Amino acid sequence: MSVLITGGAGFIGSHLVDHLLAETDDRIVVLDDFSTGSAANLTHLETDRLETVDGDVRDDSLVADLVADSDVVYHLAAAVGVKTIVEHPLASMRTNLKGTENVLEAAAEDATPTFIASSSEVYGKSEAVPFAEDDDRVYGPTTAPRWGYATAKAADEFLALGHHAEHDLPVVVGRYFNIVGPRQSGQYGMVIPTFVEQALAGEDLTVYGDGTQTRSFTHVAEAVSITHELLTTPDAHGEVFNVGAPGPTSINDLATRVIELTNSDSGVTHVPFAEAYSEDFEEPDEREPDVSKLRDVLGRTPTVDLDRILRDVIDERADEVPAR
Repeated sequence: MSVLITGGAGFIGSHLVDHLLAETDDRIVVLDDFSTGSAANLTHLETDRLETVDGDVRDDSLVADLVADSDVVYHLAAAVGVKTIVEHPLASMRTNLKGTENVLEAAAEDATPTFIASSSEVYGKSEAVPFAEDDDRVYGPTTAPRWGYATAKAADEFLALGHHAEHDLPVVVGRYFNIVGPRQSGQYGMVIPTFVEQALAGEDLTVYGDGTQTRSFTHVAEAVSITHELLTTPDAHGEVFNVGAPGPTSINDLATRVIELTNSDSGVTHVPFAEAYSEDFEEPDEREPDVSKLRDVLGRTPTVDLDRILRDVIDERADEVPAR
C-alpha cells in the first residue's frame, strides 16, 4: 500500500513515518516544503520504502498527482506554532486553508481514506473544560491574529466533514492537544523544548503571562499510533476526535518540574503576553480534552505521563545543549 504524508518531515509527521515503517509494510511518500519541517528528522531512516518530495501543499496539481498515486493520505502539513501564526498571519491562513482544500478535493476523486490534522485551538477560549468534540467554540475578535489559526483549522474540519457528507469520503479529523516529544523545536513557541533547552543551559525559564494557564501534554508516540488506528477504523470515518491526554498542568508547575528533572539551578522569569507578542494577543486559560469519544471507538486513550514526556525530551537535548 502507498501512503502519502503531507508535512512528513515535521515533528509529528516524522514520528508518523517511523510508526508506519515499523508497524506496516507500506511504501511512504512524504510531501514537505521544509519551511518548518527538517530533512534531519528523516535522516535516521535508511529504507527504499520512503520517498521525499520537496514541494508545497498549496500546489494543487502536485497534490493531485501524489494523492492519485496513494491508497491512504495523512494531511499534517500546516503553519505551526503561535509565533509563526502571529508573525505571518496571511501565509498561515493560506497554507492551512488551501492545503487542506487541495488534499480533500484530490482524495475525493477516488474516495481515498484521509486523516486531517486539526488542533485544540478550535475550542478558542471556551471555558467548558474538559472540551468535548461537539462543544461550542468561543473565539475572540478578528483583530487578534491568534484566532486566525483557530478559524482556519475549524474551516478545515468543515471541509473534511462536507466531503464526507457529499462525496462519502472516508475522512477522520484529529484535534491534537499539545503533542510533545523528541525532535520538537522550541523555535515556533513550543513550551516544553524551550523550557528544557533553557534549563540545560542554566538560563531562566521564560513563562509568558502569570503561568497559571493550564495545558494537557501528549507524547508524540501515542499521538501517531492513535492517528494511524483512527484512519484504519471504519467507525471513526466522518468523525472528529480529540487526540490528547487528560490531566492538565499549569505552566508554572511545568517550569518547576523541568528544573527538577534537569537538576538545573535556573530560575523563572515571567513575561507579559503583550510584551512577547502584541497588545491584542489572547491566551486561553485552560486546554484539556474530553477523551470519552476516543475511548468508545478505539478502546484506549493516551496514558504516558508528563514525567516520561519530559525525560524523553531532556535525554534528547542533553547532548545538544552546550555545557555551562
